[in-house]
Amino acid sequence: MELNERKEKILDAVIRNYLETGEPVGSRTISKYTDLNLSSATIRNEMSDLEELGYIVQPHTSAGRIPTDKGYRFYVDNILKDRMAELDEREKKVTEKEDLLIQKVDKVETLLQNMAKMLATNTNYATMVSTPKAQTNRIKFVQLSVLEEKSLLCTVVSDKNHVVNKIVKVSKGVNQEIVVRLNVALNTVLAGLSIEEINLGVMTTLASQAGEFESVVSEVLKAITEAIATEEQMKIYTSGATNIFKYPELSDKERASQLLTTLEEKSQLTELINEGDEKTGIQVYIGSESPVQSMKDCSVVTATYELEDGFKGTIGIIGPKRMDYEKVVDALRNVKEQLSDTFKDEHL
Repeated sequence: MELNERKEKILDAVIRNYLETGEPVGSRTISKYTDLNLSSATIRNEMSDLEELGYIVQPHTSAGRIPTDKGYRFYVDNILKDRMAELDEREKKVTEKEDLLIQKVDKVETLLQNMAKMLATNTNYATMVSTPKAQTNRIKFVQLSVLEEKSLLCTVVSDKNHVVNKIVKVSKGVNQEIVVRLNVALNTVLAGLSIEEINLGVMTTLASQAGEFESVVSEVLKAITEAIATEEQMKIYTSGATNIFKYPELSDKERASQLLTTLEEKSQLTELINEGDEKTGIQVYIGSESPVQSMKDCSVVTATYELEDGFKGTIGIIGPKRMDYEKVVDALRNVKEQLSDTFKDEHL
């Protein structure tokens, strides 16, 4: 059954009131909260229908209703739809405080840490921000140069035009003529490949072309793998973990401990980030929709910011299911655009 306008407005009123108070919502409260001019009896009947449809639930016999995950989902997908569309069209507004923040930071890490703290302060929820990472990292060019008789400089350029230098120690001395030959072989075979594509067949081909200098190629391949792997490493910054104690439904010892551990250890957060990388825009995970087990009693809202050359990162806000979704979506949109513009303009 599709919800009619009356049911939508009553569900909207239940959710908004519960977001504000954290207390079950009764029909008398709804009669004062909406512009429908309905009697308490009519509202009770509509709320019973909403409960039967799975949008709200009565936690205790004598209590009012609270939203279910399905109710929150309907709210996010329908009631907030116009709000989110409006945010898509609205130009970025950056406060003086945020401008000052951008001017003062001179490193990517500091900027992201400050962003996480600012979001936690402004929303009163827990936050996370990941460093940007290339979605696909391939070898564009490899250059070997002689430093000393048994020491080479290996310069690796990725298809994102990022350069990494590694010093390679070799057991057998090489001269300039051999280095030129190795450079031709390396670039002929490796150009355009990702780490995953450097398989046994590729290594066998390189070894046959290197001849007696097979061991040099082996060391160079290790350096290339380390160089690209280092470039792909991702950090996650979190802030506001203790904000969860402000919400009774999350603050019992077991739930709070699990959430704090997840936010401190951060390894499980990569599941949210990897899932976000596959999508665009703002994603809302309500309760059991979250890929992180310890967040099944929470709502998680994430946004993917995208830089030039295909680099992406994730911003996330974790709070109770009764979080202020409009405020969270607005904050994420602003920060997402601010990050993208900052990286683009400042080349941090």
